[in-house]
Amino acid sequence: MSATSSFLAPISEEIWARKYRFSGSDGIAADLTLDDTFWRVARAAASVEKGGKAAREKWARAFHGAMADFGFLPAGRILAGAGTGRAVTLFNCFVLGKIDDDLSAIFDGVKDAALTMQAGGGIGHDFSTLRPKGALVKSIGADASGPVSFMDVWDAMCRTIMSAGQRRGAMMATLRCDHPDIEEFIAAKADARRLRNFNLSVLVTDAFMDAVKRDAPWDLVFGGKVYKTVAARALWEQLMRATYDYAEPGVIFIDRVNAQNNLAYCETISATNPCGEQPLPPYGACLLGSINLAGLVGQPFTPQAAIDEQKLADRVAVAVRLLDNVIDLSRYPLDAQAKEAKAKRRIGLGLTGLADALIFCGLPYDSDEARAQSAHWMAVIQNAAYAASAQLAAEKGVFPLYDRAAFLERPNVQRLNADVREKIGKHGLRNGCLTSIAPTGTISLLAGNVSSGIEPVFGFTYQRRMLAADGTAREETVEDFAFRTFVAQATAATQLPPSFVVAGQLPPSGHLKMQSALQPYVDSAISKTINCPEALPFEAFREIYSNAYALGLKGCTTYRPNSVTGAVLTQTAATPRAEPPMPEAAAADTAHPHSADVVYMTKPLERDAALEGLTYKIKWPASPHALYVTINDIEREGRRRPFEIFINTKNLEHYAWTVALTRMISAVFRRGGDVTFVAEELKAVFDPEGGRWMGGRYVPSLLAAIGDVIEDHMIRTGFLIPDQGAATAPSQRRRRDTAGDGGEGGWPSGSEHACTSGIATHRRHVQRPRHRRRGRPGAHMPALWQPQPVSHRRLLELHRLRLFALRIETVLPTTEGPQRTAHTGGAKTERPPRFGRAGPEPAGLALPLRIRNR
Repeated sequence: MSATSSFLAPISEEIWARKYRFSGSDGIAADLTLDDTFWRVARAAASVEKGGKAAREKWARAFHGAMADFGFLPAGRILAGAGTGRAVTLFNCFVLGKIDDDLSAIFDGVKDAALTMQAGGGIGHDFSTLRPKGALVKSIGADASGPVSFMDVWDAMCRTIMSAGQRRGAMMATLRCDHPDIEEFIAAKADARRLRNFNLSVLVTDAFMDAVKRDAPWDLVFGGKVYKTVAARALWEQLMRATYDYAEPGVIFIDRVNAQNNLAYCETISATNPCGEQPLPPYGACLLGSINLAGLVGQPFTPQAAIDEQKLADRVAVAVRLLDNVIDLSRYPLDAQAKEAKAKRRIGLGLTGLADALIFCGLPYDSDEARAQSAHWMAVIQNAAYAASAQLAAEKGVFPLYDRAAFLERPNVQRLNADVREKIGKHGLRNGCLTSIAPTGTISLLAGNVSSGIEPVFGFTYQRRMLAADGTAREETVEDFAFRTFVAQATAATQLPPSFVVAGQLPPSGHLKMQSALQPYVDSAISKTINCPEALPFEAFREIYSNAYALGLKGCTTYRPNSVTGAVLTQTAATPRAEPPMPEAAAADTAHPHSADVVYMTKPLERDAALEGLTYKIKWPASPHALYVTINDIEREGRRRPFEIFINTKNLEHYAWTVALTRMISAVFRRGGDVTFVAEELKAVFDPEGGRWMGGRYVPSLLAAIGDVIEDHMIRTGFLIPDQGAATAPSQRRRRDTAGDGGEGGWPSGSEHACTSGIATHRRHVQRPRHRRRGRPGAHMPALWQPQPVSHRRLLELHRLRLFALRIETVLPTTEGPQRTAHTGGAKTERPPRFGRAGPEPAGLALPLRIRNR
């Protein structure tokens, strides 16, 4: 067991620095190393131990040892918040209280959700208690708007709260399959803009599944009244079609959840946390941690590869104690949450790195041997967790709602080993529920990019773009933990073993069978996504959910790329490492390596030691200080092109956005390719408080002035050249149009605004200059400037959006402004105004709206 911790991959250090490294309010890092983070968490968890300083030190060392080699990974909230003194919760998610069917209770629920989210917790809610749309509200003699409409209120709250914090908000909404508004709920996410902060799941009962099987009628009921009767099979078909088309809602087999719940004698569950691995009662919370199986396999890639089960059981015992201590250590957003957590002391210990562990042991993910081995490992974890909790009960006492007779009859307890059941019968249990398998995406990256949860490996290598503090970017090759280990051990060219299987090679049944194999040894639930190919026929997709019910699962979630949500991850061919060299046969085997980045980008251009550049001065009339824009270029393939930009000013009000703009534009320049759009986009920005007249022409904003400078520089250096005959008339220059055969394009004569039958046609700029890029005969620029019909409603929306654009303090326009000055090696040349109207300021200037092609 390691005494100190070190990063297993570059991505791990980035994740630690961004997610878990603690810095004080002054911005100074308190965690200097990853080991500091683990010690911070260990000491905080041990601080609630009884027995004085010696006991606390003993358990701090034990907790640190469990984490130091990445064998146990507490959930992100614990790693980020424990021992920091911050007013945050160490629980990942909560299910909130029952929503009573009146307006006051509904908005009390919104308040509770906001307070919970403010403290860092995700939330789950069951909306089945709200009366359906159109039902009479007797107190006011009006119709109810229904639960889906109130979900919009929660969604707006989540957007507001998440904008103030560092983490994106997450919520789960559930609705019973017999609620009168179930059809509206099923279709709610068909609009990609609606309920974006919610995951949706339908609570499916055994009675409904039986009705589907028999093709029987199904009553939609609220408050004992039947509002509508539908065909059960048609409703199931509607649910399946929605999930197929836009990946929601998911399905929770709620009767099975309650039947298998350890605490069914004292609670009823109707909702889960946002990821679904923790079905919880009102005000219940999920406290998560994971055993990293990949880090515990000895002698990987040999016939002797195995996990030391005694070491695994010992690690589980320490993990259970740490999580139990967090219940007493953590803050709670609501008093009801603290009361619920301490009454039942529910924890969720699971696993991660399963797929990598199977690879180490030579077992393909979709094989009977792999499923049997995985079930055995989970059974070891389950039995060790219950044994440790019984030992804690002997030491610290049972959870307050423990009922010996009722608890020992629960199905999960009946599946435990006899010696563990005997220990529970003798000492009781410290924790009402103990096991759960979470997605573990980020903590798996922290542990060297081990496979996540029980998911198969998505791709063995992919490219991730990483930004340095100075704004420079680099491509970092991220490799799966098992793949990296195999390459490091390979001494000669060799093929990847058959155990190297990626998610794209698995049929949906391979996912289902693995989840089914582990479910008997998980007393809570398993978060698992079944990735489906876009071309999967609907009939085959529908069978996934029928099979999930037949296999005894508590829920099912699928993801199929579609036109509403798009694809979360894409796969492309992997790039082999340079050091050490990848085995030749493995590199050539395109059936195995994949890329898992959202966008696969080209390698950034290399910077030369010395660059040639120009500095430009912009004297914006509204600012007492000038801006100095320096653009440095590089030579590539006989062409000079922009490589980086620096924007400096003495005006401190501009400091933050100029630094951000500098970094962003430089990053774009370094990517190569056509970067002329940078100037075009900046020149199209309008200041909501009005632009300025500079040198006899109107400049719509300071950002547009910077865009002018960039465009001027591209022309000066030859990266952009004007078309023939345009040199003496800047306002008449044109960019080649891609329409038709690439002939000249220009603006038709006439006014800037024209209205016909209530539809307005607007142009981005009337006399916009057009250029073609140097060195590419016949290559034309996109036709971005064509007139677009836009409704008045859309124009109003654009006007409102513009009010949120970058606001730069301005003064009233002046008729004349200082010329821009180009500095070239110390010599200054005054340049005439370009790309604008010459002459005095026109009265009543009407600015065209900027409309992008869609």
